[in-house]
Amino acid sequence: MHCLYLEVSCSTCSRMSRDCLTVKLRPFLPASLFIISLLVPAADAEVTFEHQNAPPETRLYKKRWIIVFLFSSYSLCNSYQWIQYGIINNIFMRFYGVDSFTIDWMSMIYMLTYIPLIFPVSWLLDKKGLRVIALVAAALNCTGTWIKVASARPDLFPVTFMGQFTCSVAQVFILGMPSRIASVWFGSKEVSTACSIGVFGNQLGIAIGFLVPPILVPNVDDLDELAAHIRVMFYITAGVATFLFVLVVIVFQERPEIPPTHAQAAARRISPESYSYTGSILRLLRNKAFILLVITYGLNVGCFYAVSTLLNRMIIEHYPGEEVNAGRIGLTIVIAGMVGSLICGIWLDRSKTYKQTTLAVYLMSLVGLVLYAFTLDLGHLWVVFITAGTLGFFMTGYLPLGFEFAVELTYPESEGTSSGLLNCSAQVFGIIFTICQGKIMDSFNTLAGNLFLCAFLLIGTIITACIKSDLRRQLANQQALAAVSIKPNLSAKHLRNYTLQLHFIHYMRYIVIEIRLRFS
Repeated sequence: MHCLYLEVSCSTCSRMSRDCLTVKLRPFLPASLFIISLLVPAADAEVTFEHQNAPPETRLYKKRWIIVFLFSSYSLCNSYQWIQYGIINNIFMRFYGVDSFTIDWMSMIYMLTYIPLIFPVSWLLDKKGLRVIALVAAALNCTGTWIKVASARPDLFPVTFMGQFTCSVAQVFILGMPSRIASVWFGSKEVSTACSIGVFGNQLGIAIGFLVPPILVPNVDDLDELAAHIRVMFYITAGVATFLFVLVVIVFQERPEIPPTHAQAAARRISPESYSYTGSILRLLRNKAFILLVITYGLNVGCFYAVSTLLNRMIIEHYPGEEVNAGRIGLTIVIAGMVGSLICGIWLDRSKTYKQTTLAVYLMSLVGLVLYAFTLDLGHLWVVFITAGTLGFFMTGYLPLGFEFAVELTYPESEGTSSGLLNCSAQVFGIIFTICQGKIMDSFNTLAGNLFLCAFLLIGTIITACIKSDLRRQLANQQALAAVSIKPNLSAKHLRNYTLQLHFIHYMRYIVIEIRLRFS
């Protein structure tokens, strides 16, 4: 039986689901009876209602907050270990009998490992999803912490390096997830805030890494006592990592049953067979705006990595014996950055001014680093705390801005792929800047090393101003909402007249086809 369907809107339905209204017209009638049917309703005419081609249903789950905070927690545990050696550089140098550059590599191994592994991990994220990546990350992080527990002896530096290497591999499975979790679990008005919370955990871990090691591992002369302090620090880290791994196994979920946004619903309709990871990479590399963002993100975050890794050396050079205050200054940088991240995330969700906000924060990062560079040797630690906090507010606050701006520029490409390329750029520049600034500090002074970073931040600011603001994800959401708003809302009388007209047109087409077939 041939039937004609008409798409209409239900004035009483708050959810545009497929369970509401459908118009099912009567079967096609002979021509002699069809004209009569226009005037007299047929006894067997059936009228029901349904939304054909209606926008997909969206829903926000309370569990989304558990997911993002759990991710932030194990990200915190991993990023804490990134800086736990560098912030007490001089103590580990004496304990393991190695030079300063070797201890610097305990931080730089995080950057070096990321570069070759990000592409296979991004492919795995696209193929296997969030839960598999979260499980691998938490498991590797937990394993690395227990390896370190066995390395608290002066002759076991290779073992502690192996533990740090294992944790650095876990980091590759972590850094690309904030924007992916935000897109998969959160609404269009929450994605920037959610991404900021995801980055927040990483920043808080770095802050704790600056603060806790100088307290747990004091600079004592007796190596046995020092080994005991180091062992306690490693045991605490291993216990926390194990607890978080168990939580991830029990709690972490791949994605919500119903997507949170129309853009995410559209992304779900893309079949896995039609998706090509290589093709996605090539499309991203042809996106000029995204490539410029990759460069500027790498310059900014690379500068942050260099300042964080070498902070102990900078402070000790001008303020000998102030290891604890060096950690507190690092804590100030990151805490201020976390505040900046949350403020920027909330601001983006409200204003959607991605390029303007990114450019303003980038420029202020440059101003903050200039202030920090010229006040470091004034002899007043309180001044260093203020300038370091200003630097951290903008430089660390830039992290979620880069992630979210990248997702906007590259939609509907995978968030994990775009985030991975951003982080890869940051790791490359981080290694280069850390090595170069360290050599400049050895040959000249800390001011020269910091001015070296300022020059690259200036270049990054200029390039950021050249990025075209092509907000594709916002456009997709606006188009989906517009499709909902233009649905006709018809009364029963107008609906019958409208459907009869459509029925007549459809029937005449049927007659024309029949005539063509008979005379062909």
